[in-house]
Amino acid sequence: MASIQKEVVIEVAPEQVWDALRDVGALHTRLVVGFVSNCVLEADGGARVVTFANGMVARELIVDVSEEWHRVAWSATGGQLSHHNASAQVFGEGTAHSRVVWIADLLPNELAPAVESMVAQGCAAMKRTLELLAHRL
Repeated sequence: MASIQKEVVIEVAPEQVWDALRDVGALHTRLVVGFVSNCVLEADGGARVVTFANGMVARELIVDVSEEWHRVAWSATGGQLSHHNASAQVFGEGTAHSRVVWIADLLPNELAPAVESMVAQGCAAMKRTLELLAHRL
């Protein structure tokens, strides 16, 4: 099983980063603008349909939103991946900076380079979005 881990430091208070990350239906407006073009929560809130800027669409089951750990976990279903589980977690780096750790485990291994590229793009979009929105406040 391929495992990918990326970290990004964001010059925004951890509470603000967590507030955006835990809003699982607002990826396209609050967290990763430009990386995700649309995100729709299903009626029961247990899954979301994510449309990426590259046109790919994924249904993601929301596994956990942990207020205690400032962590969101999800699992993509369908498509080329036979297994996909991921999480993103916010850690405080002082009062004005945050570190987000994004981990994805997937099969088949051959898709790891493509997923790793998407995770890197997502991290860059997260940093850009959150820092831009924080400076507007």
